[in-house]
Amino acid sequence: MENLDVMVLRQLRDWRVAGRRALLATVVRTWGSSPRPIGSIMAMCDDGAVVGSVSGGCIEDDLIDRYTQAYASAASRGACAQARTLPTGAPAFVKYGVTADEAHRFGLPCGGTLELLLEFDPEAQPVSDLVARLEAGQLVERRVRLADGQVSLREAAAPTELELRDGALTSTFGPEYRMLLIGAGQLTEYLATMALFNGFAVTVCDPREEYRGAWRVPAAQVVGGMPDDVVLAFRPDRRSCVVALTHDPKLDDLALLEALHTDAFYVGAIGSRRNNQARRERLMQHFGETPDSLAPLRGPIGIYIGSKTPAEIAVSVMAEILAVKNGVTLPRDVDVSRAKNQHHLQASEA
Repeated sequence: MENLDVMVLRQLRDWRVAGRRALLATVVRTWGSSPRPIGSIMAMCDDGAVVGSVSGGCIEDDLIDRYTQAYASAASRGACAQARTLPTGAPAFVKYGVTADEAHRFGLPCGGTLELLLEFDPEAQPVSDLVARLEAGQLVERRVRLADGQVSLREAAAPTELELRDGALTSTFGPEYRMLLIGAGQLTEYLATMALFNGFAVTVCDPREEYRGAWRVPAAQVVGGMPDDVVLAFRPDRRSCVVALTHDPKLDDLALLEALHTDAFYVGAIGSRRNNQARRERLMQHFGETPDSLAPLRGPIGIYIGSKTPAEIAVSVMAEILAVKNGVTLPRDVDVSRAKNQHHLQASEA
């Protein structure tokens, strides 16, 4: 599955290039509980088609009903035509869930309120430019002038929080997250599938032809080079993670060594506590690494959930990767308990 923001913007671009009327909705403020975080975006076409989400669905339904003919009967379309069309002009704010009745009507959690900025008919060229930059791997700051909807773009050095200031909305859009998996075994298939559904672009590296030939997740790219060379070519950045899953030091160790010297937000390897300690000792003895340089290396990987199967282990690993990506502080005892996820695999490492 694509990065959701890129998917929304790409569809918005296609609608506007084709001459269709459309709006872009952005969650700009929330109070209390909210179904979608600040910065979430949704695009809606004049025929009621929607891509993305700003709520659990009820607010999307209200916007469709308010601004399109999608829910109007054939008999009532004439009378409602003017009321149910997209406005033109400057962006507008709309707030949902101000009262308990509205919160109930729009499916918001108790006490939840959110505010959207609606941009009507965003110009096609700036949307196309933004999509092109994201597809090229850039981190982009988008600034919308509230007085007239004029958009400016510039490359950003680091992600920033959405900001309403000086008569403008400023938000940061990044390229899709990427995951490089070393080894094309069964566990990798489960983890790759979960990563794809979470918006990661997945690359799988395995120089062993017998493993590549049995691969069954077509949406993930499979390459056959040596893992350390593939890591260099992959060029991990701060929206990338590298996970070693072969249990073979000849494949895992050099890949991890290269990945640790990149900006990857997550670098980890499967295995028992004993085998991960042995890996650290090898990297220090033979490659000049230090405890400090190996501090970012995660292993055994995964959050303890009592996993007993490859699918369950993949869930635990994906959960940890998402937690790190989202800036969640994990409990101190997670490192100790991760090994329990992989007890059924330890025999093959002995």
